[in-house]
Amino acid sequence: MTDPTGSPSAAPPPPRTRAHAWGYSDEIPGTPGELGRGPTRRVFVSTVLATALLAGGVGGWVGSRGSQADEVHDSAATLGAPISGAPVSRPSTSVAAIAARVLRSVVSVQVDSATSGGTGSGVVLRSDGYILTNNHVVAGGGTITVSFTDESSPDVTARVVGTDPETDLAVIKVVNGPRLEPATLGSSSDLVVGDPVIAIGSPLGLAGTVTTGIISALNRTVQVPSESGGSAPPLLNAIQTDAAINPGNSGGALVDAAGRVIGINSAIATLGSSSSEEQSGSIGVGFAIPVDEARSIAEQLIRTGRATHPSIGVTARTVGADGDGPRGARIVSDVAGGAAQKAGLRVGDVITAVADVPVHSVDQLIVALREHKVGETVRLTYLRGSARRTTDVVLQDKRTS
Repeated sequence: MTDPTGSPSAAPPPPRTRAHAWGYSDEIPGTPGELGRGPTRRVFVSTVLATALLAGGVGGWVGSRGSQADEVHDSAATLGAPISGAPVSRPSTSVAAIAARVLRSVVSVQVDSATSGGTGSGVVLRSDGYILTNNHVVAGGGTITVSFTDESSPDVTARVVGTDPETDLAVIKVVNGPRLEPATLGSSSDLVVGDPVIAIGSPLGLAGTVTTGIISALNRTVQVPSESGGSAPPLLNAIQTDAAINPGNSGGALVDAAGRVIGINSAIATLGSSSSEEQSGSIGVGFAIPVDEARSIAEQLIRTGRATHPSIGVTARTVGADGDGPRGARIVSDVAGGAAQKAGLRVGDVITAVADVPVHSVDQLIVALREHKVGETVRLTYLRGSARRTTDVVLQDKRTS
């Protein structure tokens, strides 16, 4: 199902934030085939410059004060011995305690091909090597290397189990590796705006990075570009957070105050260019895929290598948002012999509810359908003219609709 865009405005639109799905690219512009950590390298250079300036300033100060050294130095100076005592007590709900538990279950995912490379993150699902990450992290193909926060553990190779571009999720599996520590998956159905969250991943290749924030909003629809520069399927029902996430956090964990994974970090809004080399860092607007959806897709990928998506075989557009007429998803075309047509729905009907869950837009229609499985029968409420009607629809796979 799609929701056609509106007509272009007469005047140029004001600057807008845009959301990017990202893995952290290792490719250095201008050096085809040469791989390195571009952004990390720039951070390093900046650090060196800052250190050099600081050293220069200190050197000048010492030089100007050398003649007064006897007045500022104390040859017998001591700052005392370290204070001994009981270790700091950190409750099990502290960020430090949660990070210590979850870090073992979040890995760095490096993907290298003959011409490019990139780094993302992953969440361990099972001890026998299954890891959940983003589709866009592994979509480019190449050799996949998994690194652990525990640097004493060697890097291992992994292979793709299955990918799902529709939800930007993928599962990989460690090949001949050690037994892994699986993360605890929570639920995203009972989240509330303001709940504290912790993001864990490998931003800019910095494995084991922990940041904190809150859930800023729920049920966001996020438009993201594809890896080729076009449009990718939007992230639906996304969790918005102000926990700092950056390129390389893709596929990492967003966890709650109990250390349970409630989302998979996937996109970030920026004010800069859509180019991965020029995009800015975190501005406090990041997005994660709800774990309830991620769990369902991951199970399908592990079982069969592909995921199905419930559909009723129509194209629709949102109506009534401007207060003109009933709110819902108006059918603008349908598939011959598709689920909707078989159930008696027609072009022009306005779908207003799925299994008694109100539907006010196309996005809400898709989200409501995803709560069910292909082959399941669900009751749709719709308007035909001013008449309110219901019908039972057998959901079909989107790929066949």
